[in-house]
Amino acid sequence: MAFDDSPIPSQPSPDMAAAPPPPAASASNIAVPQDLRVPWTWLDLLLLGILTLAGSILLNLALGKVFRAFGVTAAQFRGSPALFGLFTLVHQTLLFALLLAYLVAQIRWSFGSPFWRTIGWRALEPGQIPRALRYSGIVLGGFLLALLVEFISLRFGNKARLPIQQLFQDRRIALVVVLMAVFVAPWIEETIFRGYIYPVVARSYGVMVGVLGTGILFGLLHAPQLWGGWVQIVSLVLVGIILTYVRALTRTVLASFLLHLSYNFFVSFGAVIVMQGLRALSQRH
Repeated sequence: MAFDDSPIPSQPSPDMAAAPPPPAASASNIAVPQDLRVPWTWLDLLLLGILTLAGSILLNLALGKVFRAFGVTAAQFRGSPALFGLFTLVHQTLLFALLLAYLVAQIRWSFGSPFWRTIGWRALEPGQIPRALRYSGIVLGGFLLALLVEFISLRFGNKARLPIQQLFQDRRIALVVVLMAVFVAPWIEETIFRGYIYPVVARSYGVMVGVLGTGILFGLLHAPQLWGGWVQIVSLVLVGIILTYVRALTRTVLASFLLHLSYNFFVSFGAVIVMQGLRALSQRH
């Protein structure tokens, strides 16, 4: 995936120079920061939300039929962490693929724009600090953010069993969950939240509302995985706000992606180590 540092064209092509936009539209366009000038609107966000909900429901129904076709009963499904994990992973993968395909089709075909650059994937802007050092700092920030969240969870969290912990009961499923959490989820989620949703909110209500609104939405949509762990849910809302703030500060999704990837890496492998350690202790006793 190559990043083009050149700005997204905001002026008409030479053959359209004879018909400039109205003065009011030009002034409005100039007032909007370059990284927030996207061709989609609130209606498009609504359609994406509908597609996400409908797609999730239809995938649940379709996968349920597939599992039953292979002789998996409801009792077997409820009693098997491996089957539950497999169902969850397949469902999430197909939903990610559906949403990404929809966004690519809309931006490339409906809007006639290059996908990655239009949705905010650009290299960091030149600055006094070398890019390599800034990239390293973002990765280090993900590690520190993971430490902060883990500290908050251990210090203030309750001992309720969280739904996501069921995915770590089977070693093979746990490995796939970690790989997806590190290499797939940050890529798709940053494209959707910080690339697609944030620019519309920030353009309409300002950067501060865009950062808070997108971050809160990000955390709340992950709440079902952490249901019962209210401190963990609040922590994830905080993570969402920080990720969106980094996107707003750097004006590129690449920065929030690297922070997200680093954070997920340390949190996911930390979870595996803790779960394996608890399993080992339980076997000793």
